[in-house]
Amino acid sequence: MNVPTMAEMTAQGIQPDVLFWVGCAGSFDDRAKKITKAFVKILNKANVNFAVLGTEESCTGDPAKRAGNEFLFQMQAMTNIEVLNAYEVKKIVTACPHCFNTLKNEYPELGGKYEVLHHTEFLKSLFDEGKITIEGGKFKGKRITFHDPCYLGRANDIYEAPRLLIEKLEAELVEMKRCKTNGLCCGAGGAQMFKDAEKGDKEINVERTEEALDTKPNIIATGCPFCNTMITDGIKAKNQEHVEVLDIAELIANAEDL
Repeated sequence: MNVPTMAEMTAQGIQPDVLFWVGCAGSFDDRAKKITKAFVKILNKANVNFAVLGTEESCTGDPAKRAGNEFLFQMQAMTNIEVLNAYEVKKIVTACPHCFNTLKNEYPELGGKYEVLHHTEFLKSLFDEGKITIEGGKFKGKRITFHDPCYLGRANDIYEAPRLLIEKLEAELVEMKRCKTNGLCCGAGGAQMFKDAEKGDKEINVERTEEALDTKPNIIATGCPFCNTMITDGIKAKNQEHVEVLDIAELIANAEDL
């Protein structure tokens, strides 16, 4: 796959238009790597001039901050900001709402001011500019429900971009009872992804998966690698493996097998 690094581009005297921030999940988690690859396929297909930081990218510090370790967060953030500013990065796109929220809303006060887009917003702009198109595709007529990631929806008010992309697939968008501003968390936010659940009657990801399954979907779409993991686990817990859990980027990339 064609994935240039900022170091390589800078050595050639080229300034990419967009930095693709991959994130921890997209770099290391085997399931989330598929989302990364799908998004890169779309970027290449649309001839987007992009680069990644590669080994120079570190965690944004989101889990540390949410878990209450502000000191560690600021250390991680300052390291990243020094790298980004050294490369004179102006525009960042990421497939992780946690990275998106942190880079967009929490880096500016530490000296990291960038235009930051979630990948669903960026994909919508590629459609709007005619850089990518889908004619029908393999998801035409499929029932798809979309789970709103907390840090995309309620934290940043982005609800329409992912839904408009699902409509581009000529799929049937079916909404859960709790969606958009009333959406239910999958249970992974706030660094909960990395700890055991507290005592209770039911796992929250199972509760959310049940709400998704109530819509009788062929596919549950997400826009976050953590949500993807939690809902996939929920599907396994309910023995409903015939229902696919796919990121919006995977839907777009797989619609026509880019």
